[in-house]
Amino acid sequence: MSDPAVLLSPGSVREPRTDSGPDITADTGGREVWAALGAAGRIAAVFRDGDPAAGVDPARLGELLADVDARTGIGSTLAVSVQIATAVPLLTLARGQDQEPALRAERQALAGTAVVALAATDETAGSDLAGLRTELRIGEAELELNGTKRWITNATQADYFLVLARHRPGRHFTNFTWVLVPASAPGITVERADTELFDGSGTGHIRFDAVRLPRDHLVGRPGRALASFAAHIAVERLAGALWGIALCRRVLADTKRRLEARPTADGTLWQAEAVRQRFGRCLVLVRQLQALTRELGEPVARRHDATSAALLKSSVALTLEEVLAECAHFQGAEGFSGTGAQRLRPQAALFGIGGGSTEVVLSIVAGAADTVLAELSP
Repeated sequence: MSDPAVLLSPGSVREPRTDSGPDITADTGGREVWAALGAAGRIAAVFRDGDPAAGVDPARLGELLADVDARTGIGSTLAVSVQIATAVPLLTLARGQDQEPALRAERQALAGTAVVALAATDETAGSDLAGLRTELRIGEAELELNGTKRWITNATQADYFLVLARHRPGRHFTNFTWVLVPASAPGITVERADTELFDGSGTGHIRFDAVRLPRDHLVGRPGRALASFAAHIAVERLAGALWGIALCRRVLADTKRRLEARPTADGTLWQAEAVRQRFGRCLVLVRQLQALTRELGEPVARRHDATSAALLKSSVALTLEEVLAECAHFQGAEGFSGTGAQRLRPQAALFGIGGGSTEVVLSIVAGAADTVLAELSP
C-alpha cells in the first residue's frame, strides 16, 4: 500500500472523497487502514486538541468514518471505529496512575503503529457485563488473568487487549477493573470467529489462561471500569450513528445509479413514481438521523450523555434496517452482487447489536421519558 497519507490526509470536506489514491479497497485489512490513518495524523486529529482525554470532535469523527467507509469494507471500518471511540480514550485512564504500559500503548495507537482490541464481552450475554466471568487477581506486584472473551473486534490483529475483568465476586459495579494485556504474553490463545462476515475486522475469541503481568498493567483505578465503560460506550454509539449516515448515503447513491440505468417500457426504474416515493422516504429517514446526530453529537462527545447516545443508537439501527431493505429490493438480483445491498444487510445488522442491542437502548430512552418529553416542549 503506497503513500497512504495522500488518500487519508486531514481535510475540510464533509462528504467521502472520490479522488484517486493508494490501493485501499474493500479487501484492505483493518490493521493496515489503522496504520494509514495514524501515519497521516488522522487518528489524533479526531480528538479535541489531539488528546483522547479531551473527547472526540463529532464533525471530524464523521468525516473520518465516511472516508474509511467509502474505501473499505464494513469489517475494516468497524476495526477503526471501536478503537477511536472507545479503546484509545479508555487508555487515558492510566494518566497519573504510574501505569506506563497503557500510556505507551496510547502513544502507539495514536501513531497507528499498534492496534488495541477492546475485550469487554465474554461468555455471558454481551449486554450483561456485570455477569462476566473473566477474573483478575490483583497482587501487590503481579496480576493474574483467567477467562474467555468472545466476538472481540481486532482480536486476531491486535498488539494489545484492553480487558474488562472482575477482581471481586458479585455484580456490584465496583467489582470490575481494566487491564492491558500484550498480545504476545504467555497464556493467550486467539481464535478467529467462525463467520464469513466483517472481513478486515479481525473479529475473534480470546482465552486467557493464567496470564501473569506486572501490576503496572492495570488501567485506571480498580473498581472504576464499569463506570468508565458506560461513559465511553456513549461515544461508540455516536460513532455508529455517524458511520450509519455515511453508509446510508453511499448505498442510496449507488442504488439511485442502478435505478437510473435499469430500462423499462416507460423509461427507467428511477422514473417510476412508486419507486421515487419509496426512495424519498429513505432520504427523509437519513436526513432525520443526520439532524438528530447534529443536535445530540456534542452532548455525547462532551458529557457522555447516555440518553442522547441511546437515542442515536436506536435511531441508526432502525434507519439502516429500513433503508437497506428498500435498497436491496430496488436492486433486484443485482443486490446479491459483490457490491450489492443484499451483501451489506447481514453485516449492517451489527448496528442493532453491537454497543447494546436496540431493545436495550430503547429501554434506556424509556427510562428517561420525562426528560425526553420535556425536551419536546415548544
